Amino acid sequence: MESRRARRTRTLICAAAASAVVMGGTAYVTAQAHSGVPAVSSAVTPSASASGNASASDIGEASVEPVARPTVDRDALLAEAVRGVPVEDGADVSVAVLDVDSGEGASYGEGTFDTASIVKVDILATLLLQAQDAGRQLTAAEQAYATAMIEHSDNDSASALWRTIGGAEGLDAANERFGLTGTEGGGGLLWGLTQTTAVDQLTLLQQVFGEESELHAASRSYLRELMGRIAAGQQWGVSAAGDDTAWALKNGWLPRTATGLWDVNSIGRVTVDGRDYLVAVLSDGNSTKEKGIALVEAAARAAVSVFAGTSLPTSSAATAG
Repeated sequence: MESRRARRTRTLICAAAASAVVMGGTAYVTAQAHSGVPAVSSAVTPSASASGNASASDIGEASVEPVARPTVDRDALLAEAVRGVPVEDGADVSVAVLDVDSGEGASYGEGTFDTASIVKVDILATLLLQAQDAGRQLTAAEQAYATAMIEHSDNDSASALWRTIGGAEGLDAANERFGLTGTEGGGGLLWGLTQTTAVDQLTLLQQVFGEESELHAASRSYLRELMGRIAAGQQWGVSAAGDDTAWALKNGWLPRTATGLWDVNSIGRVTVDGRDYLVAVLSDGNSTKEKGIALVEAAARAAVSVFAGTSLPTSSAATAG
């Protein structure tokens, strides 16, 4: 006589075989969701399905079917957002952004730009990398120069450290290790005329704020701390896209003598509703520094809005000291 367990097993197998769905030569048995548990499917081999003799192990091999995530063209969304930013005739802007939590990024604009003073982050990163390689700490003088260079954008301090790292040659060698592919150090002492791209500046920010970096944790922490203590008159730029105090940045501004037009740039990390974003905005051809600041801040807000999906702060349009 057939036992109760055998009858129950035979009933389950028959019911499963009857509801099997054949896909690509393999039958899949569907199971309904109960009490909020997602529906699952279990593979049944073609031979077992054909004979109606599926084993208990065939039914037990259940797995959650993958659900395709909708793809989002962040670059297209960023381009649309930036198109809504007022740009005066003759000016140009490029922006790159990374959602740190998800790892998704987007960029807009092409070509290279003068770095102006944002290169000071790169100079200090290079110095820290060289010190690591030599197995030494920064000297007291180097630390003093670094503080003045980042917090107050002091040019004499930048020139001193530019010499220390070996000028453009030292910067370019470090950038090759950092993964920057479109940046070239300025000639002689003209560190402010280093050429770069928004995407490269985003890569540099990842070296400073990310975990996978050529820089040791102590070096990254040191740079972040300085970028979080920018002088009050220079707290504009990408900070406009985030919460009031949750930012770390470096700005650059430079009037070109040949044209009288302004390069205005800003790079850094901002936080919106607890999420971190790395943002790099480069611009040139601005008729005034103030219009350049307004452009950079608007572009930064547009970049973060592609990921944050929230109402962002209005422009601070602060004047640099």
